[in-house]
Amino acid sequence: MGDETLELLRELTEAPGVSGYERAVREIIRRHLRDFTTIEQDRLGSIVCRKDGEAKTPRIMLAGHMDEIGFIVKLVTDEGFIKLSPLGGWWEHVMLAQRVVIKTRQGDVPGIIGSKPPHVLSQDERKKVLEMKDMYVDIGATSSDEVKALSVRVGDPIIPICPFTVLGTGKTYLAKAFDDRLGVALFIDVMKTLVKEKHPNTVYGVGTVQEEVGLRGARTSSWVVEPDVGLTMEVGVAGDVPDVKKEDAQAKLGKGPVIVIRDGSMLPNLRLRDLFVETAEKLQIPFQFDFLERGGTDSGAIHLHRRGVPNVVIAVPTRHIHSHTGIMHRDDYDRAVHLVAEVIKGLNADTVASLTE
Repeated sequence: MGDETLELLRELTEAPGVSGYERAVREIIRRHLRDFTTIEQDRLGSIVCRKDGEAKTPRIMLAGHMDEIGFIVKLVTDEGFIKLSPLGGWWEHVMLAQRVVIKTRQGDVPGIIGSKPPHVLSQDERKKVLEMKDMYVDIGATSSDEVKALSVRVGDPIIPICPFTVLGTGKTYLAKAFDDRLGVALFIDVMKTLVKEKHPNTVYGVGTVQEEVGLRGARTSSWVVEPDVGLTMEVGVAGDVPDVKKEDAQAKLGKGPVIVIRDGSMLPNLRLRDLFVETAEKLQIPFQFDFLERGGTDSGAIHLHRRGVPNVVIAVPTRHIHSHTGIMHRDDYDRAVHLVAEVIKGLNADTVASLTE
């Protein structure tokens, strides 16, 4: 048997799925979980996969958002260039000269993100970060008629191109969309682990839509699940790259999963946070703390459902997120699966009730 997790990560990251266009990712989740879960969808497109345990409650929600950052076609110029509208947060510095693919109703149209050539830039222009409004996708066309003949139209999704690659260490992987296909893979693998284990609760693996544009799927899918506990599976900002200060990003590749102390949308339930810490220490699972002060997660929506839901974010540190590609470490991922599964096995009715006493 091959490495099933590696192939799962390859399959998920290479699938297209910008915000609002997550169908391909949803079908991968369905295929992996349909044999042992009950599956439904909300009306925005989030997929909810229920795995029954020894009790109907408490209900444990494992959320990972299916959408990746990308673009949609905004307009086509008379000369055949395609202007972009972003889906999710982009820093313009990382966009130029990157390959993309436009997903049209007739098939894939590859291109590259371009701008005014450096040879014709003034000295002042060279010193500035180019704005997205001054960029375009070049598909090699010379007129709008050629673009139309390729079936490109306004609203078509534009996806970064980056094939999944095992790097030279053998332990580090490079791919697009780790944010948040890593989270999706985590809940799939956790639920597969729990097939072989007893758990005193019911677990819901939820692939949410439209997280990158406002945590939208997390809101609607919470009404489907009615969770008693929310665990958000995410990526963390790896700070082990040059010129990043420790106070800005503490997590490092290979040092274990991240227990998030806070993010921009939520403070975790303190007893749930401590339960993860105590479980990791007891099982000698390496872990890290970090903050996501300027970014929100699905927990931001889930923890405000009805009267409130105890929540925490568990993340896999990843370099270069919110760009065309990222790098993660397999040990961090495997340890995250182990930690989350072990905590779930202890979330019985009494323990969950104690989280909010």
